[in-house]
Amino acid sequence: MDRHTGGEMPFLDHLEELRWRIIWSLAALVVGVGLAFLLLMKIDVIGLLEGPIKPYLHGRKLVYTHPGDPFTIVLNASIVLGIVIALPFIIYQIWAFVAPALYKHEKKLVIPVFAFATFLFLSGVCLSFFVVLPLAVEWLMSFQTQALEPMITASEYFGFATSMALAFGLCFELPIVILALAALGIVTPQLLNKYRRHAIVACVIIGAFLTPGDLVWTTIAMAVPLYFLYEVSVVLTYGVYKRRLRRQAKRDAESAEVEGAERRGATA
Repeated sequence: MDRHTGGEMPFLDHLEELRWRIIWSLAALVVGVGLAFLLLMKIDVIGLLEGPIKPYLHGRKLVYTHPGDPFTIVLNASIVLGIVIALPFIIYQIWAFVAPALYKHEKKLVIPVFAFATFLFLSGVCLSFFVVLPLAVEWLMSFQTQALEPMITASEYFGFATSMALAFGLCFELPIVILALAALGIVTPQLLNKYRRHAIVACVIIGAFLTPGDLVWTTIAMAVPLYFLYEVSVVLTYGVYKRRLRRQAKRDAESAEVEGAERRGATA
């Protein structure tokens, strides 16, 4: 339903619009990654990213076994930064697709939603790089013995770091997804409360699958904040749900008033 015209958009038109929204989002991602790549070529990104592992190298350097490894490292970092750059535009495309089904006052939330989504993604990336990654590296390097000589390759380390940062950033978008579903009437606070225990299990499973390796620390470090964000989402959906109920009651009252007027006119 289009709130502007009051008419129903055909299903095929919805699909066509969705297709173009996806195309524009992918184009924004490509542009974001390109800009990030140009930016990272100007700075020593490898020197910055090796910070968590550097104390355990004991003056040595990370090694690489393939001529393309330095390029791959910069490209992977560019993908993470490119997602951050393109994220506001991608969220706008999502919002623009669902906006016709929303009321005018709901559309005023666009800018706060953009800011909140970007903040959540950056929070996930920062938590991963500044907290979880150092803990994971410290725990792993504690298993050194006299019989083993560590030879850490750059590709393995940076692949570990960037994939973890990307996983944390994307999972931290959970409140945005839940609020969008609540705004569309797909989920309610009662439903979220009912499946709270299931959410705990799901957060642990997501943490185990999306964090690289089999580290208990990284799984816990993702599962705990993810469940906290789930609880935050439950609280926020109460406000969305109450507004939906008020709007529905208002529409029902208006419909009843119109029907009453029609009946009075018919009997006059």
